[in-house]
Amino acid sequence: MSFTDKDLVTMESIIKRYPRSRSAIMPLLHYVQSLAGYVTNEGIELIAKLLELETAEVTAVSTFYTQYKRKPVGEYHVGVCTNTLCAVMGGDAIFAGLKEHLGIENDGVTTDGKVSLEHIECNAACDYAPVVMANWEFYDNQTVESAKDLVDGMRAGNPPVPTRGPNSLVTWKEASAVLAGINDGKAHEGLQAGAPTLLGLKLSKEGK
Repeated sequence: MSFTDKDLVTMESIIKRYPRSRSAIMPLLHYVQSLAGYVTNEGIELIAKLLELETAEVTAVSTFYTQYKRKPVGEYHVGVCTNTLCAVMGGDAIFAGLKEHLGIENDGVTTDGKVSLEHIECNAACDYAPVVMANWEFYDNQTVESAKDLVDGMRAGNPPVPTRGPNSLVTWKEASAVLAGINDGKAHEGLQAGAPTLLGLKLSKEGK
């Protein structure tokens, strides 16, 4: 892939946020992912050049964190939590159901390029188990059928609104831009923390 002058300006602005330039590795990787849909070799080489690092140092970060993808994923990347609580509550059944429904395996992408599927570890949302994430937005209290409806909506170009967070689901590239620190204006949309999350705080205020 090639980078435009505008891309380079944006990347320089990201670097300037940090007292130590190497601290910009992670947002720069997200930015490259927002352009290509995944972290390309050219992107790694450019980041290394801009930060005056070895390409191996940038590659090490890109392969350590699972949010960075080294091959294309779907426009909507779906992650099903299969960690203990979600699995017990139905996460394993949801993951199996989606693989069959979409005709893909773990880390697979549908032939139309719309949806990719991944089993992921804890989403830190156990109070809403079983949880599915799409482009890192929450879909809580899922069932096999609701998860199938979710991916069908994505493939039809009309994904359901996330349970918590913004009032519309952004694409994978758009989500990567947000993780790079580019404000999409959606940070304060929708429900941020629901009743199950706030129950402990409510009880403590009631003295229980």
